[in-house]
Amino acid sequence: MRITWNGSLSFGLVSIPVGLAPATKPAARQSDVSFRLLHRECLTPIKQKRWCPKHDVEVPPDELVKGWEVAKGQFVVVEEAELEALERHDDSRTIDIERFVPLGDVDPIWMDRTYFLVPGGAPAQRRPYKLLLEAMEEAGVAAVGRFVRTGRESLCLVRARGQGLVLETMYLVEDVYSQAEIEEAMGETQVKKAELELARQIVEGLAAEFEPSELASDYRRDLRTVLEAKLKGEKLAEPEPVEEPMPAVDLIEALRASVAAAKGGSKPEPAAKPKARAQKPPSRTRTAKR
Repeated sequence: MRITWNGSLSFGLVSIPVGLAPATKPAARQSDVSFRLLHRECLTPIKQKRWCPKHDVEVPPDELVKGWEVAKGQFVVVEEAELEALERHDDSRTIDIERFVPLGDVDPIWMDRTYFLVPGGAPAQRRPYKLLLEAMEEAGVAAVGRFVRTGRESLCLVRARGQGLVLETMYLVEDVYSQAEIEEAMGETQVKKAELELARQIVEGLAAEFEPSELASDYRRDLRTVLEAKLKGEKLAEPEPVEEPMPAVDLIEALRASVAAAKGGSKPEPAAKPKARAQKPPSRTRTAKR
């Protein structure tokens, strides 16, 4: 496990040695395949230049400066030294726990990146770690705190996960949009008891245990298939058209059809438009001879 930060978890007079290890891969937010821009004619990777359109010249690194745009074409220049002065040069390397809150009260929308909190190597260091883990699990709480990393302060949430603790970096309150508009719209919307009962049956019919192994991407799989086929010189078949379903007109009938499909373990068959728009990923056919 790759440790990227070492420090301690602190609350009250207790200090627990821990390390931070990323819980997700660097490319977790994108496809596992990355692309580079090439010149189509010669397939040479394109280099991007820092260009000043006013002077029509390439700008060297020592002539670059950061600017905050306050209006169209108006900037406030900020020097690197000024930014460095704002950074917190905290060498305590401590995750300061400020309070414990009910875990169910923390909506996932506030969470950004996940890290494993790795306990210290010595048995004496692991004992307080386990005590905190079990106490938090028993109380059903998570710890809210903050720490400094690379000169910048991060808010965090520490929670129990299996036999260990994980740390979630958190967004600031100003970084998350309000959903008041949605709540207002939903407050004016009424549903019938019959519709609600059918919806409950759909939920019950599709209920199952959570299986992390099922968190697979069809896009990643299809992209790999296409790239491997092109690498082998295989010709790609034309994508087959997929019928675009018509929106349901009768909500009750749509719910009943969904209930029947859920009980039967299949998907309902919606009405389809005569013309297709969406397309499936291309599939491989015969090998092209070279």
